[in-house]
Amino acid sequence: MRRYTGEARRAVAFPLGGFGTGHVALGGDGALRQWQLSGVANHRGFLPDSFFALRVSSTEPPGDVVRLLRSAPLPPHERPAPNVSDAEVPDAGRLPSWPTVTGTEFRAAYPFAEVTYTDDELPVAVSLSAFTPFVPLDPDASALPLVRYRFTLTNTSPELRHGWLLGTLQNAVGWDGVTPIDGTRGAGYGGNVNRLLRRPGQTGVLMDHPGLAEDDPAYGEMLLWTDGPAAALPRAVSAEAMLRFVETAKLVTPVQLGDYSEAALRAAVADGVSPLRAPSGPSQPGHTWDAAVAVAFALRPGETTTVDVVHAWWFPNRYADFDRFGPPHPYGPSRFWVGNHYARRFGGALDVLDAYLAGREHLDTASRAWADAVAGSDLPEPLREVISAQGTLVRSPTLFRTADGRAYGFEGALGASTRNWNGDVGGSCPLNCNHVFNYEQALARLFPALGRDMRETELSVQAPDGSVPHRVVLPLYLPQLHDVAIGGPERPALDGMLGAVLKTYRSVLDGAGLDWLREHWPALRRLMDHVTTTWDTGGDGVLRGDQPVTYDISLHGPNMFVGGLWLAALRAMRAMADLVEPPAAEAYTKRFEIARDNYDKLLWNGEYYAQPVTDEAHDFGRGCLSDQLLGQWWAHQLGLGHILPPDRVRTALTSIVRHNLRTGFTPHDYREFADGDETGLVVCTWPHGGRPEIPLRYCDEVWTGVEYQVAAHCLHEGLTDEAMRIVEAVQSRYDGTRRNPFNEIECGDHYVRAMSGWSLLTAYTGFTYDAPTHHLRLTDRPGRYPFVAGTAWGTVTITPGTTPTLAILGGELPPDLTIELTEVP
Repeated sequence: MRRYTGEARRAVAFPLGGFGTGHVALGGDGALRQWQLSGVANHRGFLPDSFFALRVSSTEPPGDVVRLLRSAPLPPHERPAPNVSDAEVPDAGRLPSWPTVTGTEFRAAYPFAEVTYTDDELPVAVSLSAFTPFVPLDPDASALPLVRYRFTLTNTSPELRHGWLLGTLQNAVGWDGVTPIDGTRGAGYGGNVNRLLRRPGQTGVLMDHPGLAEDDPAYGEMLLWTDGPAAALPRAVSAEAMLRFVETAKLVTPVQLGDYSEAALRAAVADGVSPLRAPSGPSQPGHTWDAAVAVAFALRPGETTTVDVVHAWWFPNRYADFDRFGPPHPYGPSRFWVGNHYARRFGGALDVLDAYLAGREHLDTASRAWADAVAGSDLPEPLREVISAQGTLVRSPTLFRTADGRAYGFEGALGASTRNWNGDVGGSCPLNCNHVFNYEQALARLFPALGRDMRETELSVQAPDGSVPHRVVLPLYLPQLHDVAIGGPERPALDGMLGAVLKTYRSVLDGAGLDWLREHWPALRRLMDHVTTTWDTGGDGVLRGDQPVTYDISLHGPNMFVGGLWLAALRAMRAMADLVEPPAAEAYTKRFEIARDNYDKLLWNGEYYAQPVTDEAHDFGRGCLSDQLLGQWWAHQLGLGHILPPDRVRTALTSIVRHNLRTGFTPHDYREFADGDETGLVVCTWPHGGRPEIPLRYCDEVWTGVEYQVAAHCLHEGLTDEAMRIVEAVQSRYDGTRRNPFNEIECGDHYVRAMSGWSLLTAYTGFTYDAPTHHLRLTDRPGRYPFVAGTAWGTVTITPGTTPTLAILGGELPPDLTIELTEVP
């Protein structure tokens, strides 16, 4: 587990919530922020009066200590990082009246976030473990709209201590997720209803807003719950009222009789413990209710107890009301409801809770097993941290699942890095942008069913000419972006189309099945025919002409960025043809061989793969492009081997690191993702001069998705030192002091391209699974490592001289599995 202490806690905001369900973040100071429960991406969303607090009392010696379970806000950094907002404390200067603890320590091993609270005046040690279930290969188990907060209390004093753990939550049903809330007053509030929930061994408050129409975007339910011996204040008008509720709470019978057993505590709270009266009825217009549960505890010296509190929510309505690329359409007031998949599984917040309780043992155990598989592995620490944090990107507000079960994703969540051109609320650059998703490996590997689903959507919007637009219009029954200017770039992205082939083969390797491949094979054939007839007009295998790409522009001359993806796609088509149409395989092999030789001769300059100088705007010419070997990276991910001469690949990688890994940045004309004396891999440099007057767009920026891709490729080629220098540079920038280690940004927060970080795991271990042949390949690097193999996940232990040992923690692998060990590069 990585520890964040002192200044390194400032920007930590750990997302909690299921896939496509919205989330709340736990800060390094122990406070909750970034409330996005209804699915509206809003990094600055804040829900007041929702916190945790502690009162510890005693009879001998007399004592009564109260604390908010959060530390005081850290002052802003003297040099705040540009384009991020995670260090903002939305309630700074407006905290409830109880004192904060003196300090916190934050640790994380996804999906678990742990906070240790420090305060010399507290006679108990307090820590929190918060999580939302996360089980690889099981998207439903990983899509619960709830957070479980588990507090551990240990009496460190020589006297018996008793008291109350307070959990609070504001009824936010009716809130649009954006408009600022002042106390309990906010737009959309009024008529909110909080109902006390009492079930055997359980106490809670169920929250809704009956006056809302069932199709209102803010319609839904919320739940505050505990299974500890608790008293509840179902309705309150302020944080002060909830704190006063705890201050006046009494444990009369246990104190008198000295019986602090759980049964005695439950009996004591059954009839109420405070004279404070809760308001009744629906909330007044423009206002909502707060709610609180106070869990009683009693501890003899050295004793420990745990208290579980759950926040659950259920917001069934999602609309395709986000920005649309392409030409304007006369849709008028149409709202285009698409819904939330999790809301089809559950009828309300209480159903969500019951689903968790019914599977709690499995969900908790499996989630912990994944966290331990990564945190306890023999991966180098920087790689462990990257792989662990990839789950936060998968379950961020960037990705969602509509009521029909289909998975979709923005490029990111609008935030501080997008305000120069588009606001900071909503999704960035919709939808399923295939050239950005070319870098994503975490979602498709951790949840292959969702990866397959995205391929089906992508190929379903294929144009009659065989092209595939790089954005999807939702709902899918609307006109797609055929024969119109799309935006970012204007025409269908060539790199995205080639990536569609590679991602389809990835799904095949992960176990999609040959029937699935046969269904989509004709679309792949049409796509590759379109690429060939449009760009390989000379028949020499080299793609020429206007080539729209992920830099939101077109490249024009031959280049290895597009060419490498073309080579990898040709080899992937050969592999898939062998499975479903063998007579077609040879043609792909011949075209690959011609293309490989001609690209290599044309572009190799002795150091790296450059581009002929064309004098076209945005071409990079003599530049050293960090992304030049993206296709080779993909080929390694798919077990396709080298698509270019191995010695030149290694030389090009060392050149990329030598020329493009820079320490020290000054402001430039585009977005700053590294600044001051930081280190980062820039998109492109011109080490020997020749920078064009209009250079490659974004060339001076630093993208973590590209950094991870290059680092992983270095590992594949045995360039371990170079790889670690890049990864350590990323982690130094995102160390919690100025940037959030759980939010890597580019065009928005939680940016999809950063999910290339997953490839560091496969690169370091050499893990490649081929489901059609039941074959698994690993390098012989000794150690224990996590794996996800399409149909199973767990750990693999490699000991010299013995057969690797697989510990399957979920799913299954075929009984006739063969394992091949290869030498570490």
